[in-house]
Amino acid sequence: MNAKRGTRNAKLPFVLVNMAMTADGKIASANRAASSFGSERDHSHLLELRATVDAVMAGARTVGSAQINMGPGPTKLRRLRLKRGLAEFNLRVIVSGSGSINPNAHVFTKRFSPIIILTTQHASATKLRRLHEVADIVRICGRNEINFCAALRWLREKWNVKRLLCEGGGELNDALLRSDLVDELHLTICPLVLGGRRAPTIADGIGFPKLANTAQFELQSAKRHGDELFLVFRSRP
Repeated sequence: MNAKRGTRNAKLPFVLVNMAMTADGKIASANRAASSFGSERDHSHLLELRATVDAVMAGARTVGSAQINMGPGPTKLRRLRLKRGLAEFNLRVIVSGSGSINPNAHVFTKRFSPIIILTTQHASATKLRRLHEVADIVRICGRNEINFCAALRWLREKWNVKRLLCEGGGELNDALLRSDLVDELHLTICPLVLGGRRAPTIADGIGFPKLANTAQFELQSAKRHGDELFLVFRSRP
């Protein structure tokens, strides 16, 4: 746990963000047709990170656009989780401020661990009813936008989430960064360029208005595997 989190609020989970991006900082093409371009090593890195956390979180668009189940992966990694004192299967958290989620998303077909949806009062009664049909828990965490400090505090207190891995997309990452909640940033830089001014990046959304207010990190490690570069940044105290 870094010094900043320790002095700020020990009741919040340690938050890791993991993203694969192109050399020009894109996480998908403008039409989102291309959104998975990391290597097998990058995918293994993702599963290795999942094996260290209590919960995995992703935005509704990310979950709805890919064949992902947000789970811990193969048996050897589930055994590793148990050796580390974690539950065999991690908690799964999906974020949708509007309450719009694809009910046919692949994640809802795999019921190995609880699925929690975080949303707001802005979600209509119809949408809330649909959320309850696919999720184990639906938690309202704000009026028009999600209060992530309150949401993460609830995850720590109610579900004992001490480590939380966020897997995007860009708007969710942006909200966590602006709330000063990201402790560690894992980036895989892939050897290709997508281009496009409308192509999403690792931190879309509102962003920071001034350079002095930006989320700042320190480089912890840099490793090369083939043509990919794996970087780990730690939030600057």
